[in-house]
Amino acid sequence: MADSLPSWAHGPAKTAIRDFVAAVTDTGGSDFVPIAERIAVFDNDGTLWCEQPVQVQVQFALHRAAEMAAADPTLKERQPFKAFLEHDMAAIHALGKQGLVEFAFAVHAGMTEEAFAATVREWFAKGRHPKFRRPFDKIVFQPQLELLDHLRANGFKVFIVSGGGVDFMRPFAEAVYGIPPEQVIGSSGKLRFDPVDGGPCQITKLAELDSFDDREVKPANIALHIGRRPILAFGNSDGDLAMLRYVRSGPGRRLALLIHHDDAEREVAYDREFRLSPLAEALDRADAFGIHVVSMKSDWARVFPDP
Repeated sequence: MADSLPSWAHGPAKTAIRDFVAAVTDTGGSDFVPIAERIAVFDNDGTLWCEQPVQVQVQFALHRAAEMAAADPTLKERQPFKAFLEHDMAAIHALGKQGLVEFAFAVHAGMTEEAFAATVREWFAKGRHPKFRRPFDKIVFQPQLELLDHLRANGFKVFIVSGGGVDFMRPFAEAVYGIPPEQVIGSSGKLRFDPVDGGPCQITKLAELDSFDDREVKPANIALHIGRRPILAFGNSDGDLAMLRYVRSGPGRRLALLIHHDDAEREVAYDREFRLSPLAEALDRADAFGIHVVSMKSDWARVFPDP
């Protein structure tokens, strides 16, 4: 039989995945899980695609800030616009992950959901990653694309559960990952319903943060939006630890995976020092919580798709 995970190196991580999927799909086995309960959740930034030097949505916010400053030059002297426009990474990192999400929602305020989705798709199609000079759909991780396909081929329903903006991810998630918009959970801004007499009613984005989908909020949003405890979870930072523990602690056979970015040659080596989304506690306590640590350097035979 053809290997459905060719970009995964033969080793403990690949074995754990294959053994888990085989066990929960074996109708005669004690670990069998019905198709309706085969739910898998994946973080996005740093788990499904590259998040260095900053998350892709931050790069999009930089683009939007520049457009706004062109229309209103006074923004160039106002923080946090000034930091974004000057690409002051120290100041941007100092905002923290929630601060970045709040800023991202602020620069998109006033747009309808359709207009915002069109703006994301247009930017996404033209943009290039600042380090790898690849289109953004080519900085996804090839082993994860194979894993998503492998899970779906075995009856799994796959969700994204990310700290990134839900309305930023939805316009491209289906084309890039095969994950439809209704299976994307993320941080969200408040919305307003605008009725129009004789015309189409609109949903308009507001500047105010509604839900910051990180840490303990992730399992809460899984319960709210999915209604089933997943049996597989994959993350890459302390922001995913609560989700991994939530999935791992349920009844029956379960699998929690944590990617460790330890490959400076093919991607970027980082963990504790990444202030926007560090990996420290989850790495230190992975064994205690039954979480499999996946080494990018050792467990992935390749990182990115072909250019």
